[in-house]
Amino acid sequence: MRRLIFLLALCLVLPGVAQTQEGEKDSNQNQAPPRSERSREAGESSSRDSRIDLSPPPNDAKDHPNSTIPMDDTDQNGSGDVREFHPFDPHRALKDLEVGDFYFKKKNYGAALDRYREALFYKPNDAVSNFRMAQALDKLARLDEAAEHYQEYLRILPNGPLAEEAKKALEKLKATAPSGKAQAKQ
Repeated sequence: MRRLIFLLALCLVLPGVAQTQEGEKDSNQNQAPPRSERSREAGESSSRDSRIDLSPPPNDAKDHPNSTIPMDDTDQNGSGDVREFHPFDPHRALKDLEVGDFYFKKKNYGAALDRYREALFYKPNDAVSNFRMAQALDKLARLDEAAEHYQEYLRILPNGPLAEEAKKALEKLKATAPSGKAQAKQ
């Protein structure tokens, strides 16, 4: 008897529960999506039809005369669109620096140079990469390039932790430069 009463009560309650769930679904379908108050205040929509004006401000050329687009970066029409992006990945640059140090310790200076060059590709103007690249170039007897990279290190970090070593290396390269060129001619 208890089971019969329970089943009867269950049959009476289930249709009511089903109707309330369907009613909630229908009311959600008819509601408008939520909108930001800012877009209503500004009088603008957030749709893709809105275009942002990216043209330079008036008198920009007069106010910034040295900000012209280099000819290397322009296409044939001279529009100056960016055609190439250079990646900036300091984590990859650090890994290349570590691998370059490994090769340098193994006295494989060519491989170390390639890794230091790749580190500078992913993180331009890195002082440590320039210094290590200069050391590798020095070991490969490419003294002019080594001097350039020592000077680049000193330009980036004039009082850096390796500045004294870079200055000593530059003095040594200047002292050996005439004899190095004489050996190259022979």
